[in-house]
Amino acid sequence: MQKMILLFFVLLISQNLKAELLDSEKALINIYKESSASVVNVTNIKAVGDPFFGFIEKIPAGQGSGFIWDDDGHIVTNFHVVEGGEDFQISFYNDKKTYKAKIVGVAPRKDIAVLKLEKLPPFLKAIKKGSSKSLQVGQFAIAIGNPFGLDHSMSRGIISALGRKIEGIGKVTINNMIQTDAAINQGNSGGPLLNSNGELIGMNTMIYSPSGTNAGLGFAVPSDTINRIVPQLIEHGKIIRPSLGITVLDDDIKERFFGDKGVAVLEVISGSPADKAGIKGLSRGRRGQIFKGDLILKINDKEVNSYDDIYHVFDTYKVGDLVEVTVKKEEKGNTEKLKIKLEAL
Repeated sequence: MQKMILLFFVLLISQNLKAELLDSEKALINIYKESSASVVNVTNIKAVGDPFFGFIEKIPAGQGSGFIWDDDGHIVTNFHVVEGGEDFQISFYNDKKTYKAKIVGVAPRKDIAVLKLEKLPPFLKAIKKGSSKSLQVGQFAIAIGNPFGLDHSMSRGIISALGRKIEGIGKVTINNMIQTDAAINQGNSGGPLLNSNGELIGMNTMIYSPSGTNAGLGFAVPSDTINRIVPQLIEHGKIIRPSLGITVLDDDIKERFFGDKGVAVLEVISGSPADKAGIKGLSRGRRGQIFKGDLILKINDKEVNSYDDIYHVFDTYKVGDLVEVTVKKEEKGNTEKLKIKLEAL
């Protein structure tokens, strides 16, 4: 009798532990089930050989992750996942087939790319989109991707920090990156970072690690940046950025001749907003002497002291916006404030 009572209590306790375990894991299990169909494996196919001798072979040159953006078959991934590729093979969760995709548009300085499936599979589920605006340090972060080719692996951590600046292509920083300790490894690039509701809050992009494997320092492009850029890539194939219509001196050359303040104008595009406002670039005299161009000090109330500064300041504006540009006129030796309407160039 005592053995039967003991067995009854053991079974009761085990059932309670099982129920408790299911309660604590249920949300993660549901997120995985709901989101895995939206996550894909992206294989970059490159052509190698010598076309002169008629020897061309297409081989896999790298793998990454991506996620379905819409019902039209657009896939979002990192630019560095597709860089240099001509064709791309896409594989889905629990599907042995592979599907071909082509590049629609890229934003290298944001490390974002959009592919489009040439043929849609019978099932297609877009990722559940969310906002990164109200994220808080300490909340859960969930990554799904294909680390080391192990497809549809899931890891969980927290948001470790917000607003990180990470150097991207062309020495232009990617701003507002999300830092997470969710395990991210090679092959996770381009995969979604999700919140506890299974909503997209970022795209896993890079890690800091001496060994090349997860060290608890992963970074993701925030979803608000993705939500802004991806529709432009789908519609135009590129980002439509507002511009003054100028090129600027490299920062190291500028500092040598102008100091550390402002951005030095190298050239002004004819007919551009800057040209209409009277901004001058570097010029040469008849005897070959070089005359300095104007120095841009502020865009509205925002100081700009580098190419990176002036690149990112225009992320906050759109084509048609009117801005006040504070310019130091080198030939006159004075400072002017110019009202300029931004255009797409």
